[in-house]
Order: sequence, then C-alpha cells, then structure tokens
Amino acid sequence: MKMRAFTFTLLYCLYLFGVSLGQENPPVQSAIPLDSAFLKTYGETRGFLLGRPVSARITPDGKHVLFLRSGAKSPKRALYQFDLESGQTKELLTAEQVLKDTEEKLTPEEKARRERMRLSAGGFAEYQLSPDGKKILLPLSGKLFLYDRESGKTQELSTGKGTLIDPKFAPKGHKIAYVLNYDLYVYDLETNKETPVTQGGTLVKTNGLAEFVAQEEMGRFSGYWWSPDAQFLAYAQADHHGVEQWFVADSTYPERSPFPQYYPRPGKKNVQVQLGIVSVTGGETKWVEWDRNEYEYLTAVRWDKNGPLTIVLQARNHQKHTLYLIDPQTARRTPLLKETCPPNAFLEVAQDTPIWFSDRQSFFWKQRTPEGIFLTVAQVTPEGAKISATFKELFVKEILASEPQSGQIVISGTSTKEIDTTRNLIAQLKYDAATGFRIEKIWGEETAGQYSASVSIPHDTIVLNTTTPTLLPTNTVFKKGQKIADLPSVAEEPHFHPNVSFLTLEIEKQKFFASVVRPRTFDAKKKYPAIVDVYGGPHHLHVVKAKRNWLIPQWLADQGFIVVAIENRGTPGRDSLWEWAIYQKFADVTLDDQVAGLKALGEKFPELDLSRVGITGWSFGGYMSALAVLKRPDVFHAAVAGAPVTDWEDYDTHYTERYMGLLPESKKAYEKASLLPLAKDLRRPLLLVHGTADDNVYFRHTLRLADALFRSGRDFDMLPLAGLTHMVPDPVVTEKLWTKIHRYFDKNLVAVPPSK
Repeated sequence: MKMRAFTFTLLYCLYLFGVSLGQENPPVQSAIPLDSAFLKTYGETRGFLLGRPVSARITPDGKHVLFLRSGAKSPKRALYQFDLESGQTKELLTAEQVLKDTEEKLTPEEKARRERMRLSAGGFAEYQLSPDGKKILLPLSGKLFLYDRESGKTQELSTGKGTLIDPKFAPKGHKIAYVLNYDLYVYDLETNKETPVTQGGTLVKTNGLAEFVAQEEMGRFSGYWWSPDAQFLAYAQADHHGVEQWFVADSTYPERSPFPQYYPRPGKKNVQVQLGIVSVTGGETKWVEWDRNEYEYLTAVRWDKNGPLTIVLQARNHQKHTLYLIDPQTARRTPLLKETCPPNAFLEVAQDTPIWFSDRQSFFWKQRTPEGIFLTVAQVTPEGAKISATFKELFVKEILASEPQSGQIVISGTSTKEIDTTRNLIAQLKYDAATGFRIEKIWGEETAGQYSASVSIPHDTIVLNTTTPTLLPTNTVFKKGQKIADLPSVAEEPHFHPNVSFLTLEIEKQKFFASVVRPRTFDAKKKYPAIVDVYGGPHHLHVVKAKRNWLIPQWLADQGFIVVAIENRGTPGRDSLWEWAIYQKFADVTLDDQVAGLKALGEKFPELDLSRVGITGWSFGGYMSALAVLKRPDVFHAAVAGAPVTDWEDYDTHYTERYMGLLPESKKAYEKASLLPLAKDLRRPLLLVHGTADDNVYFRHTLRLADALFRSGRDFDMLPLAGLTHMVPDPVVTEKLWTKIHRYFDKNLVAVPPSK
C-alpha cells in the first residue's frame, strides 16, 4: 500500500474529500465558538500549498530553473522559468494558451495513472525537459505538446487517436516514445512520423505499461525504457489473464459504465509480467526468461547512459530479490547481486539504483541490512557483484542526483548518529575507491525540518525545498553555496504558527517520537480531551517537523482539544529491526505502541485527560482508528476512520503479502489483523468515512465492516463520499468534513463524556 503517499498525514486527509455533505444535524454546542473561516481558507488554498513552486528542474546548461506553479486558490498549474543570472522569473506557458481555452479532459486511464502518482492538479500536472534543455514535453488533455524554449512556440504532435500515456524523450532528444492504446509507439521529431513499435496490445495484455501494483506499491510508474543509444526499447508486457477484475462504479451516475481494474489480492493470481527488447523501428521482440515460481515480480528496470540494462526480480514473499545484468542482443541475464532477509522480515524495492560508474565495473546500490538501508558501492567480479563500501552516517531514503564519473552523489535520509526521524538531511558525497565515502556538503543540519531538492552537480546548483515547524514549503536556489533567491511564490500564508511540541519517549528501552499540539489559548490549569492523529503504517513518517502537518491539528486543538501523534514501530527512517517488528502484527505492535505512547504522554502532561480520548486517521490511519476503538475501548473512546482497510485479504498482493505473509500459510495472521471479527465488540462511537469510487482501498472495505457491525447489533455512524476516490481535493469538503469531525468528537468526548 503506498500508504507513505496516500493521506498519511491528518493534513493530507483533508483534501482527499470532494463532495458537499449537505445539511448537518444541529450540532451539540461546544463552549468554544467554531472557527470555520480558517477551514474555508485552508480548503480554498489546499492547505496553503497552492501558489508554491513545484517540480523545479535545473536546465542542462545551468542557467535556468523551470518549475510549475498555480494561483493561490487555483489548482491549474502553469510553466515558469527562473533566470539564475538576472534573478527574474517569467511565465512561459499556460494550459489555456495550449488548449486555446477548450476545457481540459482526462480519460479514465489518465485519471487512474494520476491517482497512482497522487497527482490532483489541473493544467500542467507534469512536464519533461529534453536532454539538451531546448524543448519541453507537455502531456495535456490526452494530447502531446512540444514547447520550444528558444522560439517560444508550441507544437501539437500528430499522434494517433486514443489514450496516450507516459511520453518520454529519447536520450538524444530527437524522438519521443509513449504508450497509445496499450501499445508502444515512437514519434520522430525530425519527420513528424509516428511508428508503432509493438502490436496487439489490449486491456488484458498491455505493452509498455506498468501494472497496478507496480505503480501503487513499487514506485514504478513506467513500463518501458530507452537504450542509451536510442536504438532499442525495453518494455514490460503485462498479462492479466486470470487476474481478478474489479469494477469502480459511481452510484451517483448509474448511467455511466463501471471502470474495470485488474486487482490482485493476497493468495490469488498476480499479473504475469515479462520483459522484452525491441528495435525502435519495431520487429521481433527478444524476451528475457526467468523462473516465475522463484521470482514473481519484475520490480525495477534501469538502462542509464552510463550503464547496461539491469533488472531486479523479486520473490512473491519479498524475502529474496536479485539484480541481473541483461544482454540486449540475446536477452540473456547474468546475476549480479542477490539479497535475502530473515523469515520474519521483508525487503524493500528501490527504483533509483543501480547507478553505474563510467567503467561499468562498479555501481551505487541501496542495500537493506538488519542495521538499516544504506548507500553502498558494489564492485563487479567474475562471481557477481560484491559490496565494497558502505556509507553508514545516513539511513538513505532517496538518491537525488549523481555524477558517477566524478564519484559524486546527493542523497536524502535520516541520521544514524543521533536517531531523530522528525527531521531529515541532504548530503552531497564524494566516493573514491581508495578512500571511500566523504561528505562534501550537508543541508538541514542548522534548522530541523523536512528537505528535498533538485540538484545539478556539474553546475554546483541546488533548489532546496524546505519546510520547518514555522515555514511552509519554500524553494531556495543556491549556486556554489551562495543563495541566489527564493523561487517566487504567490501562496497565501496562515495567520498563525502551530503550537506544536516534539518530544522523545523512552518506552521499554526504545525511543519513540511524539508530538503534542495544544490550543493557542492553552490553560495549564485545565484538563483537555485528547485526540490521537494517527497513521502508523509502513513507508510514512507522521511525526515530522513540518508546518504543513500541524495546521489542521492546531485548528482542532483550538476547538478545545489536545492533539497528539506517536510514531510506532514499522515506520521508516531507522534500523530494519524497528521496521520488521510489524511483520504479521498489524493489529498488535502498531496499536500496542500507540497505547504505550499515549500513556507515557499522559504521565508527562497532566493536562491530557486520558478518560476522554479520540483517534482519527486515513487509509492505514483509518484502519488504526477503527482498530483502536474495536480492540482497546478501555483507552480510546471515539474514532473517525477514513478509508480504512478492514480485511487485509481484500488489499493488493504486493503491499499486503510483504508485511502479512503468503496465503494460505499465514491465514491466522490475516484473521488476527482483520477488523471484521472485532465488529461484535464495538461499544464506542465510530464514524466511518469512505469515497465510493476509491480504487485503492475499495469502498468494499467500509461496506463489509458496516455490514458486520449492523449484523452484530452495534451502533455506528457512516459517511459515504459519493463518487470520490482515495484522493479528490475539494475546498467545500475540507470545511464541511472537519466541521463534522470536530462535532463528532465534541459530541462524544466533551458534551457527553464516555462512560467507563
């Protein structure tokens, strides 16, 4: 489950709702007036994030920074250019100029792809820069446009009719490849000619597209790769025969046909993926063969300008994967590096390695060990690749840039010296075979926060994206260590800084990170009901020093609560044993840690009234919220559960089996983690919220729990969000939903305190 990127934060949960809730029942009156003005502004600005530069990229000549930006209250993005020498910014192009004021329309396939990528913006959702930086590729409304930076002219490419997906420049920039109607095509920019590369693609057997679990869980959004000389394409063929097909229907519009989706569930058939290599002019495909009983998943493919074609094959149980070298002439594979983990553990997928050095005898690699995930260098030997150097000062999260010729690489991660997952660092490293790794620069040491970056190593330029407890995302351009300017923002700013405190809890000799958000009118003499803001699942850090995460919790606290959050075991950014602790224990370790953390906070802060505790979250956090009131009603007294997974046998294979094991041998673990058998035990208020068109955590989950609760004679509340998916922004709903959540907790924790 890409629960690191779905509404992992309470903030992000906000703008995933997109329907007017209609007339509220008369609310129970709280002693504190409801501040709805902030919610209205928050919704209109999407958490004050609209109007801020995104997708910043430094041009190959190092002279400009390109970026996308919307208006302060408009989600439509336009394309901008920042000049490093003059410091001036100019608008290059808008979607209205390209479409000539016609309305942007997305096909169901495009909507599904954006859902997987968590893209909700209009206008230019993405763009691609040619290798020489002279042209920009802009997919828009099912069409493909090419913008010439020198002339300022835009050309619509004469592609075939149908759904066009995933366009990419060739390494030399003279051609473009894309998937059209389930087949791979190449467009020659010199002749304006479109050539089919594959044939016979269908919804059931696609050519060049990443299958659902690749996009949703592996972070692999593409299904084809250019060769460095632009003469060949490697592509994935995904055969969906025999895979369960589910349908997403919008009951609001019964006249519309349901959208079909192949959705593999635990213990059931997966999509069969094979890798082919074909000339850009078409012809016979050479297929890479492997034993699918040993390796069921093709998780990663790389074909960089410095390196050979490589793939990573993964066992279905996620406890073994192997990096292979592929000969494009024969399609034969040679094993380079095999990794395994203990039986009660799992390996993660990485899309950003290997990165080859120019001699092709060594490469950067991300390796998971029991101590954590680290950046390493592997040397090629006749017996395969061997790890020769490891950088252990950061648990590596992401590789941001690299120049293997000089041994330079920029990574982001969390420190191993002083564990603190509330903040991250960006490190520029230099690797030399004789001396190993050396840190050249560190960003993020002086001010604790969350950092990401776009980096040009040759030009010593970085666009640093910074957010701290008092700063919303800001993009600053540095060249040779000197600040040039902030990329201009037109975003609105909130009128307050969250009153949030971060602390470390020592529980059974382990370090847990937590946060406490108090009302801005906090009275130390009073006791306040507590609300736990929870995520709790893999891949996502919830308690982080970033202002954007604490705006809604502050609003909720200002209504008369104290909002707390606790980072339980299973979350990333530290040693593997911490993450592996949740293996087959979704309903045990995660909830036990939340309970222990809450009790520790209660002992530390007497203003917390632990006899009145609510809990809320979305996605995995929705699962945790429902689990809390079902399993521990002695601790949690009311819950709002958004889009919860209620039975893990109904979630997708690649996520669920990684953490819960395979069926049928792990059946008991699945039963123990399911919410359905616990339905009969509900005795606390529970509000279930779910989008009816969710194609990630299907509405089926909430319906099944609601049915089990109803059949058990339990009282509960339910809010179906008509036609909504897992991610649908809507400013009206932001206001209405959080008003409803506040009133739910006010009613059940304040107006009528829970009985013992």
